[in-house]
Amino acid sequence: MPAAGRLTVVRIVSGGQTGPDRAALDVALRLGIGYGGWCPRGGAAEDLPRAPGLLARYPALRETPARDPAVRTAWNVRDSDATLVLRPDGCASQGTDLTTRAARDLGRPLLVTTPDSVAEIARWLAGFGPDLVLNVAGPRESEAPGLYAAARATLLAVLGP
Repeated sequence: MPAAGRLTVVRIVSGGQTGPDRAALDVALRLGIGYGGWCPRGGAAEDLPRAPGLLARYPALRETPARDPAVRTAWNVRDSDATLVLRPDGCASQGTDLTTRAARDLGRPLLVTTPDSVAEIARWLAGFGPDLVLNVAGPRESEAPGLYAAARATLLAVLGP
């Protein structure tokens, strides 16, 4: 299963927030998968509130003209072929809710699943053709402590060799 996922996803898109967003960027860098996406103006994230923020670590991200993270969320969904949301059961997250609404409103394929669903994610990704641009999102680390590590492990298992 992992090999099919690796061959399918050619670019990972993320807004870089702590949690699955950041895990996706780190996995892309580790595996040599292209990455990009939009971040709020100034590169702000939960743990990097001041400019250049995320842009110092992830220079392929682009800033939206707005500081409002809702703009980067909508633009990342818009600029991707599909969106994967990794969300623990029962975890409240307004930003994650916004991501799922944006994907549904734009008619983009969407999978919302728990961060340990390796087989489910691999099957879902296998249903796409080559050259998939995948948006990865989920609650920030402060909303679900430990989610970064869980998302990173799952993404490595699905996308890695």
